[in-house]
Amino acid sequence: MTTSTIDRTVGQIAAESPASVAVFEKHGIDFCCGGKMPIAEACGRKGLDPAVLLAEIDQAARTPAVDPTDWTTAPLAALIDHILDTHHTYMKVQLPIVEARLAKVLAAHGERHGEMLRAVSAVYGPMKAELDGHLAKEETVLFPLMRALEGGAEPGSFHCGSVRNPIRVMCMEHDSAGGALVQLRRLTGNYTPPEDACNTFRALYFELADMERDLHRHIHLENNILFPRAIALECAT
Repeated sequence: MTTSTIDRTVGQIAAESPASVAVFEKHGIDFCCGGKMPIAEACGRKGLDPAVLLAEIDQAARTPAVDPTDWTTAPLAALIDHILDTHHTYMKVQLPIVEARLAKVLAAHGERHGEMLRAVSAVYGPMKAELDGHLAKEETVLFPLMRALEGGAEPGSFHCGSVRNPIRVMCMEHDSAGGALVQLRRLTGNYTPPEDACNTFRALYFELADMERDLHRHIHLENNILFPRAIALECAT
């Protein structure tokens, strides 16, 4: 393990080594919104030896990847399409499903678990509303701007000015969603259903945990790869 590796951030490692994402998830290391943290500091907060963690990442990298695409070099348009097809489609389907299931579980288990479930709902509702708007803004404003940049459009020729402007807003909303996910995990005890939970209750926790995993990967692709590449393209044009 080299000093340069130790000094790299979690986000940089996640961008350069897709295999590291599963390792970070396993150890509860935030590689999306918290991606600017040096790997040594992130390990210290989790009581992990950086050398052991990086060795685990190296081992994971030797395993054939489910998605072998190098998104740090693929065309921006291809990465945008991947985000739309994989993550935006998922969120548009799952956000209302989880909302409905949460309401159903609250109605059925409100007597015994109402305080916790109402707290979950108070976090999930605003998160869903913000994400609905977030996806729409990316699809109608930011992504078309990035496609235009890659197609040779002049920087600063867009109604919103520099690509940095909508990116700044998207990053703020990513931080907001990341904070909501932290609250949801805390409120649900790491998505551990109570002993008397019915199958619908258990499905709710499974879907919330799955949404967390997807959103972390979604934000990682944007914060650590797509946004920096778009800014660099604008600067180079």
